[in-house]
Amino acid sequence: MQTILVFHNLVRWLILVFGVWTVLNAITGLLSNRTYSANDNRSNLLFMIFCDIQLLLGLILYFNNNLFKQLTGNTKAVMKDAALRFFAVEHTLMMLIAIILVHIGRSSVKRAATSNQKHKRMLICFGIALLLILAAIPWPFRTNISRPLFLSF
Repeated sequence: MQTILVFHNLVRWLILVFGVWTVLNAITGLLSNRTYSANDNRSNLLFMIFCDIQLLLGLILYFNNNLFKQLTGNTKAVMKDAALRFFAVEHTLMMLIAIILVHIGRSSVKRAATSNQKHKRMLICFGIALLLILAAIPWPFRTNISRPLFLSF
C-alpha cells in the first residue's frame, strides 16, 4: 500500500500542474479573445486523465486502508475524530465532486460553439474543480491531517 500512496502523492503534483495550466489557459483565452487551440484541449485532457488515474489510486487506498470498514463499522467514532473524518468522508467527497466537475467541464467545452464559450466553461468548471482539489489536499500546514509534500518509497 505504501507504493500506491507514493504514486497517489506524485500524481497530485501532476494534477496541480495541469489544473493550473488549464485555468491559466482559460483566463488568457478569455482576456485576449484567443481562439480555442490544441494547447487548450491538451491541457484539460491531461488534467482529466490524471484526475482519473488519481481516482483509481484513491479508491484502492480507500478500500484497502480500512477507512471504509471504519466508516461503516463505527460511523459515530469516525465522525468525532477530525483526521479520520477528513480522510473517510471530506477528502473523498470533495475529490469525487472535483473529478465530476472536471468531466462535466471537458464535455461542456467540447459542446461549446465559440472559443469564448469554451474558455468561459473551462474557467468555471476547471477553476471550481481546482479549488476543491486544493482545499481537499492534506497539506503539511493543516494541523490534524497534515501529510508531507513528497513521500518516499
